[in-house]
Amino acid sequence: MSDASVVTVASPCTGVCRIDPGTGWCAGCLRTREEIKGWRASDDDAKRVVLAVLASRRTGSASGGDA
Repeated sequence: MSDASVVTVASPCTGVCRIDPGTGWCAGCLRTREEIKGWRASDDDAKRVVLAVLASRRTGSASGGDA
């Protein structure tokens, strides 16, 4: 009923698709293989969760591991 149901979360893909063997993250978008594979099937809420994780990775807070 509202236009909000039509809006989708854009993919963070940057076109630099190479998985870093040390981190397991894409060098361009910082997603894992699982996050990349699941993107299309994910709903917008799940995509927003992934984007929040990516923001954390970008700021370097993930340098200590998966905890």
